[in-house]
Amino acid sequence: MADRKTPVLFLGHGSPMNAIEDNAWRRSWQALGKRLPRPRAILCVSAHWETDGPQLTAHPQPETIHDFYGFPKPLFDMRYPAPGSPELARRAQELIGAEARLDERRGLDHGAWAVLEPMYPEADIPVVQLGLDTRRPGEWHYEVAKKLAPLREKGVLIVGSGNIVHNLRVFRFHETKPYDWAQRFDDIVAQRIREHSHDDLQSYTRLDPDALLSVPTPEHYLPLLYVLALQEPGETAAFFNEEVQSSISMRSVLIGA
Repeated sequence: MADRKTPVLFLGHGSPMNAIEDNAWRRSWQALGKRLPRPRAILCVSAHWETDGPQLTAHPQPETIHDFYGFPKPLFDMRYPAPGSPELARRAQELIGAEARLDERRGLDHGAWAVLEPMYPEADIPVVQLGLDTRRPGEWHYEVAKKLAPLREKGVLIVGSGNIVHNLRVFRFHETKPYDWAQRFDDIVAQRIREHSHDDLQSYTRLDPDALLSVPTPEHYLPLLYVLALQEPGETAAFFNEEVQSSISMRSVLIGA
C-alpha cells in the first residue's frame, strides 16, 4: 500500500437516512469500498464538525455521535465502532503545524460514519476526523489540505464528506427535481473540477451568482477543497452519484483510482 498513493474521495452524503436505506447512493458506497485498495486508516473531513482552528479526533475508541433529530429509531440505534488512531492524529497534527490541536473526547459524527459504514461495514479500519474552521476562507482550507499529502503515501484514505450544493432551507422533500440554480451551480463546479481550475473553486462565493443559494453556509462545500488540494498533476477526477435532488447535490469525486 505504501508504494502506491492512496486515492482521495469526496462523498456527497445527503440525508442521514442513506446510512440505513437501500438506495442507489448507499449501494454505490458499498461497491466503492469493495473496489478501492483497502486503506490502513481513514482521515475524514466532515461537514458536521465545525471547530476553532484545525482539530483532530484522538480518542482510541471514538463513540458514534447521532448529531441530528426527527429521524426513526433505527438510525439512532446505529453504531459504528471503528477504532480511532491517536498515532494518525498526531502525524496529521505535525503536518498541519502548531495551529492544529488534538481532541481526545470527540467521536465520529454522521458525516463520517453514515458513509463509512456502507464502505467498510466491519468497522475495523481506524478513523480520525479533522474539524472545519468555517470562519476561514476556501484558500486557507486548500492550503491546510495540501500539507496532508504525505499521508497518501502511507495508506491513508482521505475522505471529504459534504455536498457541493446544500440548502436545506428551501429543500422540497416530496420533489426530487432540482432547482435550476442548484443544477447550474453543480454543473459549474463539475466543469471547474474537470479543468483543474482550483483557484476558482477556492473562491467559490465569486464563482457564480448561484453560489449564494447553493452554498448559503460553507461547511458542506469545504470538504471538497480538502480532496481537490490533494490532486496531483496527471491525476484525473472521476464523478459518480451526479444527481441533484431539489437543493442538494449528491455529486461525488474520486481522484487517483
